[in-house]
Amino acid sequence: MSSSVKALPLRCKLLIGRPGTRALAVLGDPINCSRRGMVVGGRDAPSGLSAKAEGGTSLTECCEGVDVEVLSDEVHQLDGEVLQRHGCAGCLAGDGHAPFPSRTHTCGELTSDHAGVRVVLAGWLLPERKVSKAMSFFPIKDSHGTTQLVLRLSDIPVESTVLIEGEDGTGDVEVEVSNFVLLNPANRNLPFVPSDEHCLVNEELRAEFRHLDLRRVALTNNIKKRSTVSRVIRDTLHHEGFLEVETPLLLKSSPEGAREFLVPSRVGRSANEADMRPLFYSLPQSPQQPKQLLICSGAIDKYFQIAKCFRDEDGRKDRQPEFTQIDLEMAYVSWGPPRHISESQAVKWQIGGHEVRAVVESLIRNIWQQVENVALPSSFDVMTYAEAMSSYGSDKPDTRFPLKIVNVSSLLPDQHRVRLEGSRVTLEALDRITITTDNEFNWLDNCRVTRFDIPLAAETYAAINRTLGVNPGDCIWVSQRRSVIEVDSAVASTALGRIRIRLAEIAEKLGDYTPPTTPHFLWVTEFPLFTKADPDKNFLAHGRWSSTHHPFTAPMWQDIEAMYAGRDKPGMHLSYVRGQHYDLVLNGVEIGGGSVRVHDAGHARYILTQVLQLTDSEKSTFEHLLHALRCGAPPHGGIALGFDRLMSILCKTASIRDVIAFPKTGAGTDPLFKSPATVAANVLHQYGIQFVHRS
Repeated sequence: MSSSVKALPLRCKLLIGRPGTRALAVLGDPINCSRRGMVVGGRDAPSGLSAKAEGGTSLTECCEGVDVEVLSDEVHQLDGEVLQRHGCAGCLAGDGHAPFPSRTHTCGELTSDHAGVRVVLAGWLLPERKVSKAMSFFPIKDSHGTTQLVLRLSDIPVESTVLIEGEDGTGDVEVEVSNFVLLNPANRNLPFVPSDEHCLVNEELRAEFRHLDLRRVALTNNIKKRSTVSRVIRDTLHHEGFLEVETPLLLKSSPEGAREFLVPSRVGRSANEADMRPLFYSLPQSPQQPKQLLICSGAIDKYFQIAKCFRDEDGRKDRQPEFTQIDLEMAYVSWGPPRHISESQAVKWQIGGHEVRAVVESLIRNIWQQVENVALPSSFDVMTYAEAMSSYGSDKPDTRFPLKIVNVSSLLPDQHRVRLEGSRVTLEALDRITITTDNEFNWLDNCRVTRFDIPLAAETYAAINRTLGVNPGDCIWVSQRRSVIEVDSAVASTALGRIRIRLAEIAEKLGDYTPPTTPHFLWVTEFPLFTKADPDKNFLAHGRWSSTHHPFTAPMWQDIEAMYAGRDKPGMHLSYVRGQHYDLVLNGVEIGGGSVRVHDAGHARYILTQVLQLTDSEKSTFEHLLHALRCGAPPHGGIALGFDRLMSILCKTASIRDVIAFPKTGAGTDPLFKSPATVAANVLHQYGIQFVHRS
């Protein structure tokens, strides 16, 4: 038999078959051949069937270490090209992609009802489980699940992409394979095997090869759940009458708070050669200004968006430089507590925005009901910022455990209390002095935190001990702090607040405390409107007041007079002005924050000019929004829920990176895409940017 073999290109495809079965083609990403040419034929091929192109290369060399086993020999003549089909030996010349059947089912779809049904499955081959010398089980996995295959198989690398034909003859969801197609062999030297659940490599290596890490069942399920929650969000908000509107990602830099990512632009640059200053867009920290403008326009009454946001912050384990938030804004939001609910609820919620609260609670209830099958209460608890900081030492208190901080100052005699108030400090107790029968009535006199000139009387100790519930053998932690706690995003807790959380963690490790499975949602309201204690904002403020939330958060109507007089009148300090700001907390984690907005242009300009003391240049970045307020803007308010943090709680993972398909590291880098990266000098020149060497 005479035959000729064409010179093969640098791209080839493998073929495979099984004894007694129809041979099937092996497809996938091309395997690079080191030379043009390949041996065609099998180890048992008759003499004369093996042919070699010029510079012939062995199959083993070509396939980069993939073992070759001849399972059958069958020669076909295709357009003058000899093609021998056998266990992993052969190539298709040109770009020939041999056809293969479409899959009929997913791996997670098969049940006992599919007994006797012919199925075609595709997925990744997992490690072999030997049953006997004559039989092995090979699991095949796709994004839907895993199915067990019954077959004898040659040495094919784990994690190779395969397609099989067969049927479940027993109803035990074990597919007896009749045809097997190797779609794409995996490299035998993978950086790690994602299917090996007992050997989880370090996070740095998994981040570098995220495309492999995503094959892990846990991450696959997280991404699926995230998609499901996205659908529930959209369905719920559409039902509530919200319109989904996309807002710009390329905006102008503005002094709203955190550092921004800047994007250089060639567009709009001056034609004047004398003015070659580079121009920049900024990526939005949130769609705050666009969404307010949408509501001010009157075209949109209720807006929402699952929005990408960007903040150039220092690395933290629970933050990402790019993140996703569920963004809402509503027109005609109230400025005071609702009148149609019970008096007890109205007492707790003294700010406006209860319309936003109702929508968010409905949304959260739907998510938990549809995704977790958990019914949540009709309304969530409410707590003021002052109560949260004084009773729990945190602006996002974990209320799953009842351990509270007690203000001891109020229990002291007048002369001692006046001394503390004069120093503007508060004495608190949680626990940490060990109480014995010897110090039961003098423990505070010997405390290193504070010293009293006059010892406390025995009856005062009796009242304090009774309030704290202290008995010999107990421990008391004592702390002295400033009476007014300013908002600090870097340290949003007091010393005793941090000890309280640590005690719960230790008790949980020792088995003395088990957190309840029921989620504990909590609204925290009435935050200070302004702060000087936030280092994340001070780089822009330079010692001036900053907005705790953002510059267009409305003050509580009761504190408007104090805001206008706060810089002049005694007792009306700006730190006492409360904002109509609300945070949603879940199990001690802030998952969202929002506010009622300033819709009066006069109030807005006073805050920007007199309180925040912005320069004319800084105020100009808000001029379009101020103009919109002067055009009859309705009262409005909104909220942004952190989608990544919400998903990390739903997926029960400590890191938000586990619920993002392609996350950044804690330092803000991306080992997979190798970003951020330098740019060539000639590219920078197009944007008017020049690299400067510093000595």
